[in-house]
Amino acid sequence: MDQTRYQIGIEQLRKIDGVGGEKVIESLKTIAPDLGNYIIEFAFGDIYPRPGLTLAERELITITSLLTAGGCEPQLEVHINGALNVGILPEKIIETFIQCIPYTGFPKVLNAVAVAKKVFADRDALPHDQPAPGKR
Repeated sequence: MDQTRYQIGIEQLRKIDGVGGEKVIESLKTIAPDLGNYIIEFAFGDIYPRPGLTLAERELITITSLLTAGGCEPQLEVHINGALNVGILPEKIIETFIQCIPYTGFPKVLNAVAVAKKVFADRDALPHDQPAPGKR
């Protein structure tokens, strides 16, 4: 195992996902420890530290990709927390999900919003009510 990639990756993971990310890696230790190492070394050690995008931009892309893929609700929960950790406001997360409706459809967006609602409630970060467009 390349300690440099691993160390960079674990630092990025802690910065973005904190305890949630570490729980995912820990849960893999007894069944697929190499998978946890790949996540840390490749995703967080090689991809996340690349120049060109901020951590907030990377997390916004990540939650959008997970929504679009569908069936990734546990990972979406971790990365919605990560998005909040790097400064993305709950309102921006919801608006990003709404933007996905024409491209992925209501079911995937509704699933993502349900995950976001749980994360926001757990963190006492529910977005403020905003009037619908045209109702301002």
